[in-house]
Amino acid sequence: MNLFWKKNFGGITRTAKLERDEADLIKAMRRYAEVEKSVELADYKKLYHVVKSAGFQENKKILKNRKYKDTEEYRTARKHKKLQNNPDIKLYYQVLESDKLKQYLTFKTTPDYELLGDKKKVNTSETLKKYKQFEHSKEYKTYIRFHKSYIITEFEQLKLKVESTDFKKANEFWANEDRWHSTPEYEQQQRFYELRKNPDIIFFENEKPERFEKYRALKLSFQDEFEWNTLDKSHWNFGFHYKSDQLYGNHSFSNEKQANHSGKNVSVVDGILKLATKHEKVTARAWDSTQGFIDKEFSYTSDVLQTADTFTQKGGVFRAKLRCSGDIQHAFWLGSDSKLPHINIFHFNGKSITLGNANKDLIDGIKIKGINACQFYIYSLIWSEKELIWMINDLEVYRTASNIPTTSMYLAFNSFISQKQKGSTGNLEIDWVRVYTNA
Repeated sequence: MNLFWKKNFGGITRTAKLERDEADLIKAMRRYAEVEKSVELADYKKLYHVVKSAGFQENKKILKNRKYKDTEEYRTARKHKKLQNNPDIKLYYQVLESDKLKQYLTFKTTPDYELLGDKKKVNTSETLKKYKQFEHSKEYKTYIRFHKSYIITEFEQLKLKVESTDFKKANEFWANEDRWHSTPEYEQQQRFYELRKNPDIIFFENEKPERFEKYRALKLSFQDEFEWNTLDKSHWNFGFHYKSDQLYGNHSFSNEKQANHSGKNVSVVDGILKLATKHEKVTARAWDSTQGFIDKEFSYTSDVLQTADTFTQKGGVFRAKLRCSGDIQHAFWLGSDSKLPHINIFHFNGKSITLGNANKDLIDGIKIKGINACQFYIYSLIWSEKELIWMINDLEVYRTASNIPTTSMYLAFNSFISQKQKGSTGNLEIDWVRVYTNA
C-alpha cells in the first residue's frame, strides 16, 4: 500500500494534529462525563421541565398580572375595614366596655329590675331613673341591636382573620405590585436561567456524545509516557522472553550483525524512549540454529525490550507513537510464550514498513510505502475475537480475519541488522505506548 497520496492530500491525518484532536476529544469526553453526573445538570434538567411547563407559565402570568383589587385578601381586608369604621359598630364596642352597661346588666339580674315598670317609683328614685334613661338610650339600643348578631360575629371572625400571620403575609404579598420577584417560582426561574448560562451545561447541550462512542468502549490498561530514567524503574525487561526459566533470553542471533546489549543501549531523554544501535565491537552470546549458543564477535550493539513479566493482554487496542532511523530493522510487536503467534504492529526493514500476523497456519501482512519512517507516526493494532486491524494514525491499512490469536501477548520493541544489510547506526524512538481493553 502506497500512502504517498493519502499523506499529501488529507487521506491520513498528520500525527501532531491527530494527537491534538484525540487529546481534545478525550478531554471533552471526560468533561462530558463529569457534567453528566453533576448536581448542576440534574437541577437544570429538573428545572427545565418545571419552568417550561404550561402550569408554571400560567401561574407566573397570574402572579405577575393579577390586580390586588381582584383578590380575596383585598375583599376581606376592605370588608373588615368597612365594618371597623362603621359608627354603630364602634358605638357598640364602646358601650360593651362601658361601666353604664355593666351596671345596668348587673342591676337587671336583681329583683329591683321589675321596678323599672312602675313610673311612680322611677320618678321618685334617682337610681331607677338613671337605669330607665340608659334603657331608652341610643347606646343601649345599639347594644341590643348588635349583641350576638350576625354582623358582629362576622366582624369578629374577619378581625381574627386579618390579624393572623398567614393573612398578613398573603395580603402583603398580593398588595405588592412587584410580588413575582418574591416568589419561590421566581427563584426557580432565576436558578434555571443561571444554570442555562453555565459553561459546562452549554458545552453539554451542544456536544454530540456519539463522537465519544469509540473511546467510551475502551479502558486504558497499560500506559508508558517514559518518565523514568532507568530500566529497573520501568515496566520493561531487556532480552527475549521464553516460557521456560531454563532458557537464556539475553542473547543475539548468529545470523544478525548486532549484539543485544543487556539494556545498555536503552535510554530515556525528554520523555522519549530511545533504543540505539551503535557501531562498536563486542563479543556476546548468540544463538545458532545448528550449534546452539556460541560466543560471537559483533560489529554493532542494540537491544530488545519486552513486558512479558509485567504486562500481557488478549485482545484490545495496542498503540505506540514512534519513529526510526538507519539501515537497520526496527520493530514494535506482540509476542507470546511460544515462537508463534507473533504480530508485527510495525516493522521497518531499512527501506519500507511492513506489518502483519504470523501464526502456525498462515503468515500474512502488507508492505507500506509513501511515508517516512523517520517521522513520528502512531501505529495501532485493533484486536478483536473476529479480526485484526492495523492503523497508521487514523487510517486503516490492513485487516485480516485469519488465525486470530487466542492467547495473551506481551509488548516488545527491538532493533537488529540482518546479514543482508550493510548496517549502520540508528535509533528506534518511542514517544509513548498505550494499550486499551474493551470496557
